[in-house]
Amino acid sequence: MAEPEKKIETPAAGGSGRRWTPTESAKKKATTFRWIAAALWVVAIAAEAVAIFWLLRQREFIGEDGVLVRDPETGLLQEQGVTAQFPQWAFITLIVLLVVIAALSITGSFLWKKANRLDPAEKSDTVRFFVQNQLGAIIAVIAFLPLVILIFLNKDMDKGQKTTAGIIGVILAIGAVALGIDYDPPSVEQYTADQSTVIQLLGQDEVVWVDGGAVYHVCDSVSDIQTGSEKRTGTTAEAVEAGKIRLTLKFASELRACGLAVPENADEITDALRAIQDGQVDTLLPAPVWADPADAPIEVEDAATDDSD
Repeated sequence: MAEPEKKIETPAAGGSGRRWTPTESAKKKATTFRWIAAALWVVAIAAEAVAIFWLLRQREFIGEDGVLVRDPETGLLQEQGVTAQFPQWAFITLIVLLVVIAALSITGSFLWKKANRLDPAEKSDTVRFFVQNQLGAIIAVIAFLPLVILIFLNKDMDKGQKTTAGIIGVILAIGAVALGIDYDPPSVEQYTADQSTVIQLLGQDEVVWVDGGAVYHVCDSVSDIQTGSEKRTGTTAEAVEAGKIRLTLKFASELRACGLAVPENADEITDALRAIQDGQVDTLLPAPVWADPADAPIEVEDAATDDSD
């Protein structure tokens, strides 16, 4: 049902106006995930510190029955014939710690990325957007790089120990960094564009999804959700909370399938949404153009502009 009195501002996705916000429960989940991720990362870095400041300093001496001699250059006494080496138990413990650090780092990254899908940052805030979305990779570098460097610099390990520990450390570090990177981070602007499109197409913020799907839909009669799973209806924010982070780009065919009016510029809207979902958040989201103005489910006015400058 049309709501002509309702005004919605939908300029470029990166502009001002109505902004998408997560549900309260989604925000709480995101906060919980972030606290757990932070705790896991703290433990990972603590394990790294143990390895650096205690484990790598372990050594055992071979030939302790050597004789004391005086170094003529320093005047200090030293044992001649005594060799220090890295203990085997410490080597095994180091390998275990490397695996534990990787597991903690990767698990934290997964939870952090899950939180970012529930409560994303704004891409317009460039620094925060980058740090918030790539923090898992940054933590992985912090948790591994100093330790791996010190493994290769350790003078007490034999060649086999150093090679084995170094290679394992490098492989785990690369894996943790790669899995910590968010290659397709969501943004508030992306979610806002989807929400604005839904409201302009349907007259209200109400979409449909099923548990097994990856996107949400504009109505419940489309073939993509005739899977036998329960159809769920809610706002775009509730769909995001359920793990459906974007509007389907096949909304035009879905509108036809459900007997709803399709805007004449549906292809332009689709192209704009695709660009925004790909990260081009400054893309202008076109207003729907209806063949018959009476088909518009809602009347949307352009936001007032400040021409005082």
